[in-house]
Amino acid sequence: MASTAPAWWQRRRGWARLLYPVSLLFFLLSAIRRWSYRLGLLNAERLPVPVVIVGNIAVGGSGKTPVVKWLVDALRAAGWRPGVVSRGYGGRVDGVAVLDGDDAGLFGDEPVLLARLTGCPVAVGRDRPAAARALLQAHPECDIIVSDDGMQHYRLARDVEIAVVDDKVLGNCYLLPAGPLREPLARLTGVDVVIAHGALSEPVRQMLAGTPVVPMRLAGDRFVSVTEPGRSCTAADFRGRRVHAVAGIGRPQRFFDQLRAMGLEVIEHPFPDHHCFSAADLAFVGEDVCLMTSKDAVKCRPFAPDDAWEFPVQAIIGSGAAERILEKLNNGRPTA
Repeated sequence: MASTAPAWWQRRRGWARLLYPVSLLFFLLSAIRRWSYRLGLLNAERLPVPVVIVGNIAVGGSGKTPVVKWLVDALRAAGWRPGVVSRGYGGRVDGVAVLDGDDAGLFGDEPVLLARLTGCPVAVGRDRPAAARALLQAHPECDIIVSDDGMQHYRLARDVEIAVVDDKVLGNCYLLPAGPLREPLARLTGVDVVIAHGALSEPVRQMLAGTPVVPMRLAGDRFVSVTEPGRSCTAADFRGRRVHAVAGIGRPQRFFDQLRAMGLEVIEHPFPDHHCFSAADLAFVGEDVCLMTSKDAVKCRPFAPDDAWEFPVQAIIGSGAAERILEKLNNGRPTA
Protein backbone atom coordinates (compact mmCIF):
# COMPACT_ATOMS: atom_id res chain seq x y z
CA MET A 1 0.00 0.00 0.00
CA ALA A 2 1.21 3.49 -0.74
CA SER A 3 0.93 6.75 1.12
CA THR A 4 -2.53 8.34 1.18
CA ALA A 5 -1.13 11.70 0.00
CA PRO A 6 -2.10 12.27 -3.64
CA ALA A 7 0.83 12.52 -6.03
CA TRP A 8 -0.52 15.69 -7.59
CA TRP A 9 0.07 17.55 -4.30
CA GLN A 10 3.68 17.72 -5.48
CA ARG A 11 2.82 19.61 -8.68
CA ARG A 12 1.10 22.86 -9.62
CA ARG A 13 -0.91 21.51 -12.50
CA GLY A 14 -3.77 19.12 -13.18
CA TRP A 15 -6.01 18.54 -10.16
CA ALA A 16 -3.97 20.98 -8.08
CA ARG A 17 -4.70 23.79 -10.53
CA LEU A 18 -8.39 22.85 -10.75
CA LEU A 19 -8.78 22.81 -6.97
CA TYR A 20 -6.81 25.98 -6.39
CA PRO A 21 -9.95 28.21 -6.20
CA VAL A 22 -11.28 25.95 -3.42
CA SER A 23 -7.98 26.34 -1.57
CA LEU A 24 -8.49 30.11 -1.63
CA LEU A 25 -11.80 29.59 0.19
CA PHE A 26 -10.00 27.33 2.66
CA PHE A 27 -7.43 30.10 3.19
CA LEU A 28 -10.14 32.68 3.81
CA LEU A 29 -11.97 30.52 6.36
CA SER A 30 -8.79 29.54 8.22
CA ALA A 31 -7.59 33.18 8.27
CA ILE A 32 -10.93 34.37 9.67
CA ARG A 33 -10.74 31.69 12.35
CA ARG A 34 -7.18 32.48 13.38
CA TRP A 35 -7.67 36.23 13.50
CA SER A 36 -10.90 35.78 15.45
CA TYR A 37 -8.81 34.27 18.23
CA ARG A 38 -6.00 36.81 17.88
CA LEU A 39 -8.44 39.73 18.13
CA GLY A 40 -10.40 38.19 21.00
CA LEU A 41 -13.60 37.62 19.04
CA LEU A 42 -13.26 33.96 19.99
CA ASN A 43 -11.85 32.96 23.34
CA ALA A 44 -8.73 30.82 23.61
CA GLU A 45 -8.48 28.93 26.88
CA ARG A 46 -5.40 29.78 28.90
CA LEU A 47 -4.26 27.08 31.29
CA PRO A 48 -2.70 27.78 34.70
CA VAL A 49 0.63 26.48 33.33
CA PRO A 50 2.60 27.40 30.18
CA VAL A 51 1.84 25.60 26.92
CA VAL A 52 4.35 24.73 24.20
CA ILE A 53 3.01 23.67 20.80
CA VAL A 54 5.06 21.34 18.59
CA GLY A 55 3.33 21.32 15.23
CA ASN A 56 3.55 21.87 11.50
CA ILE A 57 1.58 23.45 8.69
CA ALA A 58 1.33 20.48 6.33
CA VAL A 59 -0.46 17.16 6.17
CA GLY A 60 1.99 14.29 6.59
CA GLY A 61 4.87 13.36 8.86
CA SER A 62 7.61 15.89 9.53
CA GLY A 63 9.27 14.31 12.57
CA LYS A 64 7.29 15.88 15.43
CA THR A 65 7.39 12.90 17.81
CA PRO A 66 11.20 12.85 18.22
CA VAL A 67 11.09 16.63 18.67
CA VAL A 68 8.57 16.24 21.51
CA LYS A 69 10.92 13.74 23.18
CA TRP A 70 13.85 16.16 22.73
CA LEU A 71 11.80 19.03 24.13
CA VAL A 72 10.63 17.08 27.18
CA ASP A 73 14.25 16.17 27.95
CA ALA A 74 15.32 19.82 27.61
CA LEU A 75 12.50 21.03 29.85
CA ARG A 76 13.30 18.43 32.51
CA ALA A 77 16.97 19.41 32.45
CA ALA A 78 15.89 23.01 33.12
CA GLY A 79 13.77 21.97 36.12
CA TRP A 80 10.31 21.80 34.50
CA ARG A 81 7.89 18.88 35.06
CA PRO A 82 6.14 18.44 31.70
CA GLY A 83 2.99 16.63 30.69
CA VAL A 84 2.03 15.87 27.07
CA VAL A 85 -1.30 16.14 25.27
CA SER A 86 -1.89 14.50 21.90
CA ARG A 87 -4.83 14.15 19.57
CA GLY A 88 -4.59 10.37 19.42
CA TYR A 89 -5.19 10.05 15.68
CA GLY A 90 -6.88 6.72 14.94
CA GLY A 91 -7.72 6.11 18.60
CA ARG A 92 -11.19 5.48 19.99
CA VAL A 93 -11.14 7.30 23.33
CA ASP A 94 -10.69 10.88 24.50
CA GLY A 95 -9.56 12.68 27.61
CA VAL A 96 -7.80 9.84 29.39
CA ALA A 97 -4.27 9.21 30.60
CA VAL A 98 -2.05 7.04 28.40
CA LEU A 99 0.56 4.67 29.78
CA ASP A 100 3.52 2.90 28.20
CA GLY A 101 2.21 -0.44 26.97
CA ASP A 102 -1.39 0.69 26.49
CA ASP A 103 -3.33 -0.39 23.40
CA ALA A 104 -2.31 1.82 20.46
CA GLY A 105 -5.53 0.84 18.69
CA LEU A 106 -7.50 2.33 21.59
CA PHE A 107 -5.47 5.48 22.27
CA GLY A 108 -3.63 6.05 18.96
CA ASP A 109 -0.05 5.21 18.03
CA GLU A 110 1.60 8.54 18.84
CA PRO A 111 0.28 8.93 22.44
CA VAL A 112 1.36 5.40 23.36
CA LEU A 113 4.77 5.94 21.80
CA LEU A 114 5.15 9.31 23.54
CA ALA A 115 4.29 7.74 26.89
CA ARG A 116 7.07 5.22 26.33
CA LEU A 117 9.63 7.72 25.02
CA THR A 118 9.11 10.51 27.52
CA GLY A 119 8.06 8.69 30.68
CA CYS A 120 5.84 11.63 31.57
CA PRO A 121 2.04 11.89 31.86
CA VAL A 122 0.26 11.83 28.49
CA ALA A 123 -3.41 12.65 27.86
CA VAL A 124 -5.22 12.09 24.60
CA GLY A 125 -8.16 13.96 23.13
CA ARG A 126 -9.44 15.85 20.11
CA ASP A 127 -10.44 18.66 22.49
CA ARG A 128 -6.95 19.86 23.45
CA PRO A 129 -7.98 22.17 26.32
CA ALA A 130 -10.14 19.42 27.85
CA ALA A 131 -7.33 16.87 27.53
CA ALA A 132 -4.88 19.30 29.15
CA ARG A 133 -7.28 20.05 32.01
CA ALA A 134 -7.75 16.32 32.61
CA LEU A 135 -3.99 15.80 32.66
CA LEU A 136 -3.40 18.62 35.15
CA GLN A 137 -6.17 17.36 37.39
CA ALA A 138 -4.72 13.84 37.41
CA HIS A 139 -1.11 15.08 37.66
CA PRO A 140 -1.01 18.38 39.56
CA GLU A 141 2.78 18.09 39.73
CA CYS A 142 2.99 19.00 36.01
CA ASP A 143 3.95 22.65 35.59
CA ILE A 144 4.07 22.83 31.78
CA ILE A 145 2.10 21.27 28.92
CA VAL A 146 3.66 20.13 25.63
CA SER A 147 1.09 19.73 22.86
CA ASP A 148 2.01 17.19 20.19
CA ASP A 149 0.65 18.85 17.04
CA GLY A 150 -2.01 21.50 17.52
CA MET A 151 -0.71 24.63 15.77
CA GLN A 152 -4.15 24.99 14.20
CA HIS A 153 -6.06 24.30 17.45
CA TYR A 154 -6.39 27.91 18.50
CA ARG A 155 -8.82 27.17 21.32
CA LEU A 156 -5.74 26.27 23.38
CA ALA A 157 -3.71 29.40 24.15
CA ARG A 158 0.02 28.88 23.84
CA ASP A 159 3.20 30.47 25.17
CA VAL A 160 5.66 29.01 22.64
CA GLU A 161 5.18 27.64 19.12
CA ILE A 162 7.68 25.27 17.50
CA ALA A 163 7.13 24.38 13.83
CA VAL A 164 8.78 21.24 12.48
CA VAL A 165 9.27 21.59 8.72
CA ASP A 166 10.18 18.92 6.18
CA ASP A 167 10.52 20.72 2.86
CA LYS A 168 9.46 17.66 0.86
CA VAL A 169 6.17 17.46 2.77
CA LEU A 170 5.35 21.03 1.69
CA GLY A 171 4.82 19.73 -1.86
CA ASN A 172 3.39 22.34 -4.22
CA CYS A 173 2.86 24.76 -1.30
CA TYR A 174 -0.85 25.05 -2.08
CA LEU A 175 -3.42 24.94 0.71
CA LEU A 176 -5.87 22.07 1.06
CA PRO A 177 -7.40 20.57 -0.99
CA ALA A 178 -5.16 21.69 -3.87
CA GLY A 179 -2.02 20.91 -1.86
CA PRO A 180 -0.85 19.59 1.51
CA LEU A 181 -0.78 22.84 3.51
CA ARG A 182 -3.15 23.43 6.43
CA GLU A 183 -1.94 27.02 6.69
CA PRO A 184 0.05 29.22 4.29
CA LEU A 185 3.86 29.25 4.40
CA ALA A 186 3.76 32.76 5.86
CA ARG A 187 2.36 31.24 9.06
CA LEU A 188 5.89 29.98 9.80
CA THR A 189 7.16 33.54 10.21
CA GLY A 190 5.03 33.91 13.35
CA VAL A 191 6.40 30.94 15.31
CA ASP A 192 9.19 31.09 17.88
CA VAL A 193 11.44 28.45 16.31
CA VAL A 194 11.40 26.54 13.02
CA ILE A 195 13.09 23.15 13.23
CA ALA A 196 14.11 22.12 9.72
CA HIS A 197 14.06 18.38 9.16
CA GLY A 198 16.44 18.31 6.20
CA ALA A 199 17.40 21.02 3.74
CA LEU A 200 14.98 23.84 2.96
CA SER A 201 14.41 25.16 -0.54
CA GLU A 202 15.69 28.61 -1.41
CA PRO A 203 12.20 30.23 -1.48
CA VAL A 204 11.41 28.86 1.98
CA ARG A 205 14.78 29.98 3.35
CA GLN A 206 14.25 33.49 2.00
CA MET A 207 10.78 33.71 3.51
CA LEU A 208 12.15 32.62 6.90
CA ALA A 209 15.04 35.10 6.83
CA GLY A 210 13.79 36.80 10.01
CA THR A 211 12.72 33.62 11.83
CA PRO A 212 15.05 31.42 13.92
CA VAL A 213 15.67 28.21 11.95
CA VAL A 214 17.51 25.28 13.50
CA PRO A 215 18.50 22.12 11.58
CA MET A 216 17.45 18.65 12.67
CA ARG A 217 18.28 15.10 11.69
CA LEU A 218 17.11 11.75 13.02
CA ALA A 219 19.83 9.37 14.17
CA GLY A 220 19.89 5.77 15.35
CA ASP A 221 22.37 2.91 15.23
CA ARG A 222 20.67 -0.07 16.88
CA PHE A 223 17.56 -2.16 16.37
CA VAL A 224 15.38 -3.39 19.25
CA SER A 225 13.33 -6.58 19.20
CA VAL A 226 9.61 -5.81 18.97
CA THR A 227 8.65 -8.85 21.03
CA GLU A 228 11.61 -8.79 23.46
CA PRO A 229 12.61 -5.14 24.04
CA GLY A 230 15.64 -6.24 26.07
CA ARG A 231 17.30 -7.59 22.90
CA SER A 232 19.07 -5.32 20.43
CA CYS A 233 21.45 -5.60 17.49
CA THR A 234 23.05 -3.58 14.70
CA ALA A 235 22.56 -3.45 10.94
CA ALA A 236 25.56 -5.75 10.50
CA ASP A 237 23.51 -8.59 12.02
CA PHE A 238 21.03 -8.40 9.12
CA ARG A 239 23.45 -8.32 6.21
CA GLY A 240 23.16 -11.32 3.95
CA ARG A 241 19.53 -11.89 4.96
CA ARG A 242 16.36 -10.89 3.17
CA VAL A 243 15.03 -7.80 4.93
CA HIS A 244 11.46 -6.45 4.76
CA ALA A 245 11.00 -2.81 5.77
CA VAL A 246 7.51 -1.81 6.98
CA ALA A 247 6.49 1.82 7.45
CA GLY A 248 3.07 3.32 8.15
CA ILE A 249 4.28 6.90 8.57
CA GLY A 250 3.94 10.20 6.73
CA ARG A 251 7.06 9.67 4.63
CA PRO A 252 7.89 5.93 4.39
CA GLN A 253 10.64 6.57 1.86
CA ARG A 254 12.69 8.44 4.45
CA PHE A 255 12.75 5.29 6.61
CA PHE A 256 13.67 3.06 3.67
CA ASP A 257 16.47 5.41 2.61
CA GLN A 258 17.79 5.49 6.17
CA LEU A 259 18.05 1.69 6.21
CA ARG A 260 19.82 1.64 2.85
CA ALA A 261 22.29 4.22 4.13
CA MET A 262 23.17 1.65 6.80
CA GLY A 263 24.13 -0.84 4.10
CA LEU A 264 20.90 -2.86 4.06
CA GLU A 265 19.07 -4.04 0.94
CA VAL A 266 15.40 -3.82 1.87
CA ILE A 267 12.10 -4.87 0.34
CA GLU A 268 9.80 -1.88 0.80
CA HIS A 269 6.33 -2.18 2.32
CA PRO A 270 4.84 1.34 2.60
CA PHE A 271 1.48 1.81 4.32
CA PRO A 272 -0.63 4.94 4.89
CA ASP A 273 0.20 7.14 7.87
CA HIS A 274 -1.39 5.81 11.10
CA HIS A 275 -2.24 2.52 9.37
CA CYS A 276 -4.08 0.07 11.63
CA PHE A 277 -1.83 -2.96 11.27
CA SER A 278 -2.96 -6.57 11.55
CA ALA A 279 -1.08 -9.87 11.55
CA ALA A 280 -1.94 -10.29 7.86
CA ASP A 281 0.11 -7.18 7.04
CA LEU A 282 3.25 -8.97 8.25
CA ALA A 283 2.46 -12.40 6.86
CA PHE A 284 5.13 -12.02 4.18
CA VAL A 285 7.94 -12.24 6.73
CA GLY A 286 8.22 -16.01 7.28
CA GLU A 287 11.89 -16.69 7.97
CA ASP A 288 12.94 -13.21 6.87
CA VAL A 289 13.72 -10.14 8.94
CA CYS A 290 11.09 -7.42 9.44
CA LEU A 291 12.22 -3.87 10.30
CA MET A 292 9.80 -1.12 11.30
CA THR A 293 9.63 2.31 12.89
CA SER A 294 8.93 2.73 16.61
CA LYS A 295 5.58 4.32 15.73
CA ASP A 296 4.55 1.12 13.94
CA ALA A 297 6.07 -1.19 16.54
CA VAL A 298 3.68 -0.02 19.28
CA LYS A 299 0.80 -1.23 17.09
CA CYS A 300 2.40 -4.47 15.90
CA ARG A 301 3.81 -5.75 19.21
CA PRO A 302 0.80 -8.06 20.03
CA PHE A 303 1.19 -10.08 16.80
CA ALA A 304 4.70 -9.31 15.54
CA PRO A 305 6.81 -12.30 14.38
CA ASP A 306 9.88 -13.24 16.41
CA ASP A 307 12.29 -11.66 13.93
CA ALA A 308 10.64 -8.22 13.92
CA TRP A 309 12.76 -5.26 14.96
CA GLU A 310 12.05 -1.58 15.52
CA PHE A 311 14.49 1.19 14.69
CA PRO A 312 14.45 3.82 17.46
CA VAL A 313 15.73 7.25 16.46
CA GLN A 314 16.41 10.45 18.30
CA ALA A 315 16.27 14.04 17.11
CA ILE A 316 19.66 15.72 16.79
CA ILE A 317 18.81 19.41 16.85
CA GLY A 318 21.18 22.30 16.27
CA SER A 319 22.34 24.58 19.06
CA GLY A 320 20.27 27.51 20.20
CA ALA A 321 16.79 26.02 19.93
CA ALA A 322 16.43 24.89 23.55
CA GLU A 323 17.91 28.14 24.85
CA ARG A 324 15.45 30.24 22.84
CA ILE A 325 12.47 28.18 24.01
CA LEU A 326 13.51 28.36 27.67
CA GLU A 327 14.14 32.10 27.40
CA LYS A 328 10.67 32.65 25.95
CA LEU A 329 9.11 30.56 28.73
CA ASN A 330 10.92 32.53 31.41
CA ASN A 331 10.70 36.02 29.96
CA GLY A 332 8.53 36.11 26.85
CA ARG A 333 4.97 37.14 26.24
CA PRO A 334 2.33 34.55 25.24
CA THR A 335 1.79 33.68 21.60
CA ALA A 336 -1.77 34.21 20.30
